[in-house]
Amino acid sequence: MIKTANIQLELQPYIQHPPQSLQQMYGSACSSDGATIQTWRPKWISNITQNSRDYGPFASKGLGLLHQSWLGGTCIIAGSGPSLALNIGKLKDRPKHMKLISCLHNFHAMEDNCAEVDYYVTLDAGPITVHEVSEGGSKTPDEYWNLTASRTLIAFIGTEPELLKKWQGTVLFYNAPVPDESYMKEVAAIDPFHQYVSNGGNVLGASMYIAKAWLGAVSLVFIGADFAFSNRDKVKFHYWDSQYDASIGQTIRTVDIYGNSVKTWPSYHNFKLWFDYVSQVCPGIYINASEGGTFGAYREGNIMTVLQMDLESVFNMHQMSDKLKYRVDEPTAELAGKDVILF
Repeated sequence: MIKTANIQLELQPYIQHPPQSLQQMYGSACSSDGATIQTWRPKWISNITQNSRDYGPFASKGLGLLHQSWLGGTCIIAGSGPSLALNIGKLKDRPKHMKLISCLHNFHAMEDNCAEVDYYVTLDAGPITVHEVSEGGSKTPDEYWNLTASRTLIAFIGTEPELLKKWQGTVLFYNAPVPDESYMKEVAAIDPFHQYVSNGGNVLGASMYIAKAWLGAVSLVFIGADFAFSNRDKVKFHYWDSQYDASIGQTIRTVDIYGNSVKTWPSYHNFKLWFDYVSQVCPGIYINASEGGTFGAYREGNIMTVLQMDLESVFNMHQMSDKLKYRVDEPTAELAGKDVILF
């Protein structure tokens, strides 16, 4: 059971495995690769060429500088789904030993909520990324760009150049594997750089890979990982009002972690299958603290490799020993009442 927005919602029961094979999940997750490559290849090459000229060689500012910097630790991975509204305000009080990695889409929301993000991640190559930094925020665009001076951005080498020009803080680069041999050779000829981030076609996937494969985190806690639209009041793409809300377009129906019917795009459902697939094949602890959405959810139930929890319970789990701090400071003192015994 998860208490969200003062409503007690019953989670679906857990199931041992997804109701489809790993091969089917992987195939669905990769089904749009061809169209994506054909559409974005010219823009990727153009951006990589300019970014290499302006900031290269990429290897001198690569993601490898963070390798194993959080080995064995816990990372919160923040997507930009509508459920982020439920727990973004709690991030400023998170345990100090939990890193926070956020999709860049959330920049204004994270800064407005004093979340102190450790790393922002961007994957998209289009100019929309510039607008999204401040869309839905309470400050002016210039005020948000000034805030970037003390923030670190982890960026795909094909990132929109205008975004990198406006970013005032540290930028670390990564490359992305693309299943097209001629494209990969063309990129290597521009600026050879082989620190790759597998991503499943989305920035949340890139954030997950960075936390687990590069930083070395063992436990990943997801928030805002909906892979579906909100159905609490009206259909929404993010938790703030965004340009996408006016025309969601063609959707499909699936179920969320409570078994409720929700709308999503076929592409977003494929992203969800990628995450479910990773939880099946890559050892680790995957906690969905989104308190909504479809991560790990099927009509038959929620898969066991994705633990469903509310964020407050996750924090309590990581802070249990704090309750004994008084006995560190006063090991011999007689205190009124009974000593705290955790279990």
